[in-house]
Amino acid sequence: MLVVSNNYRIGEFAERIGRSAATVRRWEREGRITSKRTASGQRYFDDADVRAALNVASARQERITVAYCRVSSPDQKDGLLSQVAALEQFCLARGIAVDEWLREIGSGMDLCREQLLDVMDRIEDGKIGHLLVAHKDRLARFGYEYLEHVAHRHGCELTVVNIESLSPQQELVDDLLAVVRAFSRRVDGLGDVEKVLRSESGGALR
Repeated sequence: MLVVSNNYRIGEFAERIGRSAATVRRWEREGRITSKRTASGQRYFDDADVRAALNVASARQERITVAYCRVSSPDQKDGLLSQVAALEQFCLARGIAVDEWLREIGSGMDLCREQLLDVMDRIEDGKIGHLLVAHKDRLARFGYEYLEHVAHRHGCELTVVNIESLSPQQELVDDLLAVVRAFSRRVDGLGDVEKVLRSESGGALR
């Protein structure tokens, strides 16, 4: 028995899977679904594509989309508002529905921030399918690539809007100074230990 498959233009296809045309285009860009082309180059989908897209939609429903915003100190709260506004505009333009907005105050040098740890735990548990940040250093000043690796390994898409204006220069300076101070304290501490050892060894320590 010959089974005839229906063909759908993008608007019809979007309607059948309960999504917008913008979402269909984004899923195609992301490689989640694949369209076919007529001889004239017109995009279309068939029933098999509908079934595949419904599976994608079901999987997406099981995982949430999270937007994460961070500044280093309480006096940068305006920066949080700017990040939220920029991410909202980005998501609206691309048809991305955000389930949860996270705002955290803490140094980008600190990888043990409470909300960051919670986000990474939920990614590893398969609860977050899409994480958005305004800039890489909003997630971590150093070590972003490892966090990205963990996210991708657990099936989480990590989107960096990459808005340079939302990565304050002064915050970078403060973070670098924190590194210098930390190493300085260690060096001072080593100097104190060396003095004690020299004293106990009668100055024989080399």
